Amino acid sequence: MTGRAQDERTLRGRVAVIGIGETEYYRHGASPDPEFKLALKAILAACEDAGLDPREIDGFSSYSDDRSEASRLAAALGTHRLRSATMQWGGGGGGCCAAVANAAASIVAGLADCVVVFRSLAQGQYGRFGQAAGIHTVSGERSYLMPYGVLAPPQRFAMRVQRYMHEHGVRQEALRSIALASYHHAQANPRAVMHGRPLHAEKYDASRWIVEPFHLYDCCMENDGAAALLLVSVERAKDFASKPAYVLGAAFGSGHRAAATAHNAPLYATASFDTVAPDLYRMAGVGPSDVGVVQAYENFTGGVVMALAEHGFFRPEKANDFLTFDNLIAPSGRLPLNTSGGNLAECYMHGFELVLEAVRQVRGASTSQARRNDVALVIGGPMVTPASNLILGSEATL
Repeated sequence: MTGRAQDERTLRGRVAVIGIGETEYYRHGASPDPEFKLALKAILAACEDAGLDPREIDGFSSYSDDRSEASRLAAALGTHRLRSATMQWGGGGGGCCAAVANAAASIVAGLADCVVVFRSLAQGQYGRFGQAAGIHTVSGERSYLMPYGVLAPPQRFAMRVQRYMHEHGVRQEALRSIALASYHHAQANPRAVMHGRPLHAEKYDASRWIVEPFHLYDCCMENDGAAALLLVSVERAKDFASKPAYVLGAAFGSGHRAAATAHNAPLYATASFDTVAPDLYRMAGVGPSDVGVVQAYENFTGGVVMALAEHGFFRPEKANDFLTFDNLIAPSGRLPLNTSGGNLAECYMHGFELVLEAVRQVRGASTSQARRNDVALVIGGPMVTPASNLILGSEATL
């Protein structure tokens, strides 16, 4: 391979986010609209933000088996033609950043010119996403877990986190700080489901255990709604109404035998970013010290501890020193975290609301703006495979 061809194998500085949009966020099952309509509302809101005619969209990208199909969306929006439709494998929010990477790759490869990335959920229409009840047969990994009472996501992931905390001496206070920071930022964000419902340390400590080491406030919400963003090539980005946020890097995947069944992966107490984080930094041309703000997927707070360590912000044995409330809040914390409220307190749109918040940070439009916002990191769902991540930057970073 020639040096030039090797240099071109990157997303860095090739694609930009020109528009973001979302619906109102609801408690699970409470949306008055069906899932397909929610997806359309978010996409149209992103088009309005960008000043783009929705008929110019020619690509769609999503993850976690989103039910709003690309061809049907294209027909409803009246798009001139459909050129790209990608769906990222993997459950839950592990693919929230990978869906952006797939869309960006489609543009760089010339397969599409304007791609919308989205996620939509209406659990009143299709059933509660995180509920274990009503399953009559099991296969795959579940067949090794459910007969022994490991039924729901908190139980599955608690074991990995408990092992990690034991191995590295991580205390409950580190998990609590993550929850408190998310709720703190949600109080400044009128879009957040938990806006007006602050959390303090005593309330966290008094909350019931879901499964140790997770209290109630260590666990994400379940919500209805939709969120979307629009991507175009960097050459087109300045033609639109909103300030662009540029893709500096993206990565997804997992390490050796990460999906070994019955919890037999060689690296058991991991967030699955051991190989993915180095790939991301390599493409983006930045390191942990360059990152000014992080949006980290909190299905459970313990996964955030693991993911931040694997992205190089601290050594695992230093988690208790780093993960304090003061360090995690905007504007001047050492590493402002989940500045819209995140999955815990803004909305659980399977992590896609985190990507929108990273765009707002780069634009300087967040309700809890970080002091350093030129480089914003998004970490997708941890402890799953494939996992994914994303770095967005301002024009100054190109």
